[in-house]
Amino acid sequence: MTAPVKSSPLGLTVLALLHYRPLHPYGLQQLIKQWGKEQVVNVGQRAGLYRTIERLHAGGLIAVRQTERDQQYPERTVYEVTAEGRAVARQWLEQMLAVPKSEFPVFPAALSNVPMLTPAEALEVLEKRAERLAAQRTDLEACQAVDAGSGLPRVTLIENEYVHAMVVAEERWVRAVISDLRNGDLTWSPELLVAFAERYETPSAD
Repeated sequence: MTAPVKSSPLGLTVLALLHYRPLHPYGLQQLIKQWGKEQVVNVGQRAGLYRTIERLHAGGLIAVRQTERDQQYPERTVYEVTAEGRAVARQWLEQMLAVPKSEFPVFPAALSNVPMLTPAEALEVLEKRAERLAAQRTDLEACQAVDAGSGLPRVTLIENEYVHAMVVAEERWVRAVISDLRNGDLTWSPELLVAFAERYETPSAD
């Protein structure tokens, strides 16, 4: 009996794409990029994709369909989704859609430690972030304009809508914090932080 496979965004995407047709790992990677899903799943490193495929295969969620041999390419293993894989993919999908998950992204962790910087230093780095968010938003909007004229059903691009909405919301929030830093509504000092630390310091045991 195989151990249950832990759900992951990349694992779900692999299972979903194999619903359409059997594919080898390189074909999966290319299809993820062609469909624009690299916006929401990390396929920058092929090794991560191969590890995910190995876990799905070991767990019985995908199976080897055939091995392709061509003089122009290395030997390629073609995978197909199993009946169990189809059922598990549906379970993962419903769970991910219905239940918000506590995640630990980098930016909130950095914000929690922003007092290591001075207000002026924080202002400088957040201005850089706002510029990058604006560029990202512009790129996403350009892609959306192209997609709008492609005739593709909206549901096939709905994750891009979400990514755009999150970037717009984050940019708006970052710019609001920048404004508060500039006008002094948000500020701190070493003395203020020391006083805060002393106030919440745990009393030593006698």
